[in-house]
Amino acid sequence: MASRADQLASNLSLAKFSKATDLKKRLWFTLGALIVFRFLSFVPMPGIDPTALAGAVQNTRGGVLDIFNTFSGGALERASLIALGIMPYITASIVVQLASSLSPKLAAIKKEGESGRKRLNQYTRYGTVFLAAVQGYFAAVGYETQGAAVVDPGMVFRVSAVVSLIGGTMFLMWLGEQITSRGIGNGVSLIIMAGIVAQLPVTLSNLFKSGSEGTISGLLIFLVMVMAVGLILLICFMERAQRRVLIQYPKRQTRQGLMQADRSHLPLKVNTAGVIPPIFASSLLLMPLTISQFAGQTVAGESRWGDFVLTLNQYLSHGSPVYMGLYGLGIVFFCFFYTAVVFNPEETADNLKRNGGFIPGIRPGKNTENYLDYVLTRITVIGAAYLAFICLVPEFAIARAGIPFYLGGTSLLIVVNVTVDTVTQIQSHLLAHQYGDLIKKAKLKGRLR
Repeated sequence: MASRADQLASNLSLAKFSKATDLKKRLWFTLGALIVFRFLSFVPMPGIDPTALAGAVQNTRGGVLDIFNTFSGGALERASLIALGIMPYITASIVVQLASSLSPKLAAIKKEGESGRKRLNQYTRYGTVFLAAVQGYFAAVGYETQGAAVVDPGMVFRVSAVVSLIGGTMFLMWLGEQITSRGIGNGVSLIIMAGIVAQLPVTLSNLFKSGSEGTISGLLIFLVMVMAVGLILLICFMERAQRRVLIQYPKRQTRQGLMQADRSHLPLKVNTAGVIPPIFASSLLLMPLTISQFAGQTVAGESRWGDFVLTLNQYLSHGSPVYMGLYGLGIVFFCFFYTAVVFNPEETADNLKRNGGFIPGIRPGKNTENYLDYVLTRITVIGAAYLAFICLVPEFAIARAGIPFYLGGTSLLIVVNVTVDTVTQIQSHLLAHQYGDLIKKAKLKGRLR
């Protein structure tokens, strides 16, 4: 009986999905956009010899470039048009959001509503072009150092490479915005997740190959798999964890003449910032480190500047204490910063006061604002500690063990979080479609009567 009931429920859900034409269009659009993204990651820049580059890129394995290459879906090692990925856009958006919080002029623009948001988005695009140009130039110089990877090195190649990389980044930015508006889920997060998932088969094959060759013990590979499963379970548990604040409304008279008080809950997620803090912290670290690593390959041994850059790259290599410390501080900072951007206790307290709602034992107005800020700060401490643990401990252990497994806690967090968010949005679309059908049936019955 239970299996038959489950089968009927699944058939009903499939029937609802087949009728939700708008949802199907959104899903097909999202899938098509991600296919375009993957296709572009195999299109090399002008002046690049892919065969020579594939042989030379093995010498630069390890360190920060592997993380950057993972986020770009392998586009960096193939010197494709989207080698920089979406990271310049994320970095520019961080700078604009920080500036809008610190600058009164930008804060006033932010309060202008839709027009202010469009102006800030335009500033973000200008910043994306600038950052992509800087990173693109150093990337072009770095590709010139990879043996015969560049057919005709020189300023002409550098200019064409910078223009190509800027165009690729701006196209990914536009593609992410289109996915957000016309598809399902957050476009930028989906693009990053698609790049990580695309690298997963290659990473797993390299890991098992090392195990078969005897360079890594089978027990160590088993422990890595167990750790990955444990992290996925922990992420799923923490992403659904909430602190439910009781909200009470004044007593209202019902149809039977009884006085009844309404109650509801204000759900505050333990990890309100979601996957944004690791992405922001990674992008801020990867931008200067990628430049320094490419620059270090170019000026190595030529001057004191070259020695300084090489020393900097050594101290900030993936898994080093300095890199992990900066990464952890960045995660904690952006966790609190983005939580403050997403949830405004003052605005929430004012809305509750206007609607007659209050927290039992807390006066409406300023006291409610202070209480919500106090609760949010405490749960954000737990959320920041959870994000720091997920992102730092596994990658530190993998780096110390010398395992070539670059899909660490940060990548797992992004994949699981984005997947859960996308599935939730799909369920919301199905629920809205179901409610729409019920409203149509109710209107039809009313007309027949």
